[in-house]
Amino acid sequence: MSLPDLFRLDDKVAIVTGASSGLGVAFAQGLAEAGADVVLGARRVERLADTARLVEGGGRRALAVATDVSAPEDCQRLVDAAMAEFGRVDILVNNAGIGTAVPASREKPEQFRQVIDVNLNGAYWMAQACGRVMAPGSSIINVSSVLGITTGGLPQAAYSASKAGLNGLTRDLAQQWMGRKGIRVNSVAPGFFTSEMTDTYPDGYLDLALQRVPAGRKGDPRELAATVVFLASDAAGYVTGQTLPVDGGMTIA
Repeated sequence: MSLPDLFRLDDKVAIVTGASSGLGVAFAQGLAEAGADVVLGARRVERLADTARLVEGGGRRALAVATDVSAPEDCQRLVDAAMAEFGRVDILVNNAGIGTAVPASREKPEQFRQVIDVNLNGAYWMAQACGRVMAPGSSIINVSSVLGITTGGLPQAAYSASKAGLNGLTRDLAQQWMGRKGIRVNSVAPGFFTSEMTDTYPDGYLDLALQRVPAGRKGDPRELAATVVFLASDAAGYVTGQTLPVDGGMTIA
């Protein structure tokens, strides 16, 4: 196999959660361009039709399934649908997530629990369901955040805790499953990329925050999608248990 061929995902089947908008759309499109068929999960199932068209426009097959990852039964149903339609699951991109910016002294228990339920617990339920059917050589990519490594200066205790927990989950699943199942588990830690969360930032915050980024700019979603494709592919066959910042240097500044 040539070096460029190592990055191909032909005949693979990928599941992407949170695929109705933002980075999830970029991940689905990138995986399809690399050759994978893509199963799309999100709560806003009506918006998955647009993502499915992007996948199919590249000549790959798409399947959209309404999914709330905080419900373990929804996660299992998504994987069951993938198996019924395609007969296999090779790649999971745990992208579904929500964010809040609430001062710790005022954050309500239900607000904190909701973020943990989606961002951390949901990733675990999805990994469990996929881990039961994945063959050796499969790959799980958890979408973490630089806020699981450093602080962004906003009151985001729940979000930061969920992403730090996701990094720990990545390490443990990699340790459990690489030798026994042959499943690689890694995470990416995006810095500042345009998303629904960045749209809620206070005026002027992003300009100030970018002063901490040596690259001096926001990331392009395609740059992050390319990293996900790498981790999903045989090119990353010796990479597992890692959290890879894709942040323009923010975590070294």
